[in-house]
Amino acid sequence: MPTLEVGQQLEPLVVESIDVEKMKTMAAILQDPNPIHYDADLVRELGMGDAPVNQGPINLALLMEAVCRFGGGPDSLKRIRVRFLGNVFGGERYECTGKVVAIDGDIAELEVGATANGRPVLAGTASVKLG
Repeated sequence: MPTLEVGQQLEPLVVESIDVEKMKTMAAILQDPNPIHYDADLVRELGMGDAPVNQGPINLALLMEAVCRFGGGPDSLKRIRVRFLGNVFGGERYECTGKVVAIDGDIAELEVGATANGRPVLAGTASVKLG
C-alpha cells in the first residue's frame, strides 16, 4: 500500500442504480418479510416514496466494501460505526466515500459516508489496519 496522508480520499464505490430485483432476492435471503423492500405501491401508500426501500444491511455492506478495498482486503477493517440518515430507494445512484482523518502507527482512522442521489444516507467512522 502506498504511503497515506491525512486528508487522502478513498476511491468512491458507486452503484449507478440500486437494483429492485436484487432487493427482492435479499428480502428472501434475509427472511425479511417487510414489503417496503419489494412493493412500490405500498411504499407510495405509506408516503415514503415511489420505489422500494433498499435494506439497511446492504447499504452498510457497500460502505464496508469501499473501506475494505481501501484497506487492502476484508481483514483490514477493524471497526466501523455509522448512523443511518435516510432511506435508499430502488433506481437511485448510491455512492460511498471517505477520507483519512488520522493515522496512528498502522491504523488509519477514516470518516466515511454514503449518499443516494446526492442525499446523505450513512455517516460514520471506520478504522483500518494498514498492511
